[in-house]
Amino acid sequence: MKVVLKQDVKGQGKAGQLVNVSDGYARNFLFPRQLAVPADAQAMNELRTKEEAAQYHARVEKEAALEAAAKLKDKTVKISAKAGSSGRLFGAVTTKEVAEALNKQFGIQVDKRKITMDDIKAYGTYAAEIKLHAGVTATFSVTVSE
Repeated sequence: MKVVLKQDVKGQGKAGQLVNVSDGYARNFLFPRQLAVPADAQAMNELRTKEEAAQYHARVEKEAALEAAAKLKDKTVKISAKAGSSGRLFGAVTTKEVAEALNKQFGIQVDKRKITMDDIKAYGTYAAEIKLHAGVTATFSVTVSE
């Protein structure tokens, strides 16, 4: 009997999957525990609709990431910091500060954990990379000045 799983079932599959199980297992275990529903036309239509919605959302997120990557390409983020007489910063410029500067200067909301860069402990220009989506990365430079 074909059923659509409503929850993950060990040894059978994940939620939302169409699986083939024995009639007794479906009637005596899956249906009474509300773990699955019969694979009728309505259940199949709901499954197909959910899959299409997930694909649509993934496509929209990837397009937004590509758009943000194009906006960031070859851009420079300017950050001001205080330093001693030798030009060495009091502390370091962190990814949190870079993420806030990206939001202020370019209007791009990013998570600080997605940014990778070298330690910035002196004035100058540094390269940074941001992972916006799976397979979508953008490189930009960070300029630290007084």
